[in-house]
Amino acid sequence: MAILNFSDVLIKVGLDPKRVKLIRHSLADKNFRTCYEKRMVTEYTRVQSDNFSNGYDYWCVFISDKSTTAKFFACYKVNGSARDTQDVKPDNFPLEDWFQGQKMFFELEHVDSLKEYEGRLLIEWGNSALAWAQKATNEKPIVAIQDKRVFSGYENFVLTYDELKEIVKDPTAYESWHTALSSVKAIYLIVDRENGRQYVGSAYGKDGLLGRWAHYVDSLHGDNKLMKELLCNYPQRYKYFQFSILQVLPKTVNPDDAIHAETLWKKKLLTYEPLGMNAN
Repeated sequence: MAILNFSDVLIKVGLDPKRVKLIRHSLADKNFRTCYEKRMVTEYTRVQSDNFSNGYDYWCVFISDKSTTAKFFACYKVNGSARDTQDVKPDNFPLEDWFQGQKMFFELEHVDSLKEYEGRLLIEWGNSALAWAQKATNEKPIVAIQDKRVFSGYENFVLTYDELKEIVKDPTAYESWHTALSSVKAIYLIVDRENGRQYVGSAYGKDGLLGRWAHYVDSLHGDNKLMKELLCNYPQRYKYFQFSILQVLPKTVNPDDAIHAETLWKKKLLTYEPLGMNAN
């Protein structure tokens, strides 16, 4: 018998499991994987049949792969719906044959009270894996609550702007990240997920990669010319920036060597304008 079920978590944050629907998306599904890779899980979830939410005020979304376990993605409050016609289709939605007016497009409001469990809480969905939508009163044992705050290695992470901001602004919770990112210099990559354009930069200041990325968090553009121009025209575009590391450099590297490595990566990835976001 499970010590803790997901319904217990719902009750803890003040949600009645009877009013909550559980949704399990699978990465084995081609359509879902396409939207997942485009970071459009919420948009994908919003398209459901007419009566899908009857009797339910909230949806809790999980993502699984090949096993019968599923990881918590987010919880949403349902605030109505409209027919899924082309005029409500989200920009850059990757499934061309969707939004033909045969289903409903639900308005979902993110529930912050469960945010601390997002990407961390793992449940056992059970043998009824094909039943991808269930009521929350069905007991789903909690397998683990993973600690996302432990640094997992320089080559293992890809961060959105919001994730990077959380790390930079919370040195107590992300102590291992601060230690790791401040102890190296590096060549890094920023990708605009809206259009795929890339920017290669180098961090060789005294505060290492952490100091350079902290500047992006505060300024949004890192003083880069083309990013400034982009944000002037599209002020919210920074939310689509994705951060990763191309090459770790020793803390003792001199600026000339760091710049040489940066230039080489620019040539490899063709990040100079007009293809990329490097002005020089």
